[in-house]
Amino acid sequence: MQVSVESVGALERKLTVSVPTDRLDSVVSAKVGELTRTAQIKGFRRGKVPRRVIEQRYGQQIRNEAMSDLLGSTFDQALREQSLRPAGAPSIKTVDDAAEGEIQYVATFEVLPDFGEIDVSDLAITRYTSTVEETDIDAMIETLRAQRRGWRKVERPATEGDAVAIESHSVIDGVRKPAEGVERGAVILGAEGMLPQVGEALIGKSAGEEVEIDTVYPDNWRVQDVAGKPAHISVRVVGVSEPHVPEVDAEFIASFGIVDGDVERFRAEVRANLERELKSALLARLRNQVAEKIFERYGEHDLPKGMIEAEAKELARRTQAQAEEQGQKDIAISPEAFQASGRRRVAVGLVLSELARQKSIRLDPQRVNQSLMSIASTYEEPEQVIELYRSDERLLEGLRASVLEEQVMEWIADHATVSEEALPFSDAMQSSRAG
Repeated sequence: MQVSVESVGALERKLTVSVPTDRLDSVVSAKVGELTRTAQIKGFRRGKVPRRVIEQRYGQQIRNEAMSDLLGSTFDQALREQSLRPAGAPSIKTVDDAAEGEIQYVATFEVLPDFGEIDVSDLAITRYTSTVEETDIDAMIETLRAQRRGWRKVERPATEGDAVAIESHSVIDGVRKPAEGVERGAVILGAEGMLPQVGEALIGKSAGEEVEIDTVYPDNWRVQDVAGKPAHISVRVVGVSEPHVPEVDAEFIASFGIVDGDVERFRAEVRANLERELKSALLARLRNQVAEKIFERYGEHDLPKGMIEAEAKELARRTQAQAEEQGQKDIAISPEAFQASGRRRVAVGLVLSELARQKSIRLDPQRVNQSLMSIASTYEEPEQVIELYRSDERLLEGLRASVLEEQVMEWIADHATVSEEALPFSDAMQSSRAG
């Protein structure tokens, strides 16, 4: 086998490989021989099918498979001989005018960049720490109570926090909306997402009362047709309901799966969930810091264009899917908008991968299992989630990649220039949500 390599760009390589046709004939012969032993063809006993019958019926298919196998095996061999590390699948084209007795092909691909010896000792990293306190558990339980709140109709004026059933119509640019009749709905006074002037006007109003409001919709209002426009809004109060928050009793606790209603077990379960969320939040902060530092240092390095384009397409696909889930069916998201994000993700991912290679950081199977159990524990039927991951290689591979990234991040935090800062639980979680 003869191999030559040509650099056609910073990372692009053109690999020309010549292989004697005897090697292809050998592979074809082996495949024909295998089929004569295994093929089931009417009129012949198994293992007694003549070679000529196999060649007549399956000859072209066998030759195509043999050629594919030959290209794959010789390409891998050529990479090893030339010490090349491809950054993605190659584009392979056979040469029509190859010399007699030879099969020749050209493989074009990008190689992984050479970052040199990666030294993280001078990376300044702040490692944030936090703990779950009893007050944090109390706050979470209050949140759970608020989520389970009900509503009781009352015969009194509305106050902040009440749900007010209303009938309304508005006039915008001289056009009445709706054109006839009224829109019916309910608003929670003081909640986000409603016009402040409407909420203020409804405070102190009782069922049957009406208010007239002149206002201007914010420029970033969720309904683009009226954003930034002045409006006259007429609202009639239909009814007022006050929130009813359940007590932390046996019935409330049982609704979270603790059938005996034991308060201490409930608090322990809440603590475990908060600690799991806190661990994830602190790791996210560490990941964001490390990614920022790595990109500052290696972001201008030559990177595989194909990997960046693939990452940008995936980010666009995810954003498109999220928009459609939110009801934005007509939006078209271009991968071009994600080129910068794609470049950042590729740079960080490649550096972390290379660091794992240089420092012999190996995937810890036990951590993979622990991570899977942690994910599954957040679902009502964890056994089904575990089975889903173990039966889907794509999901499992994604989990393994995430765990290995965690291991590399922790290695960096152990070897960089690190300072520690303690955060209250609420600040750690808020920082995570903001990031």
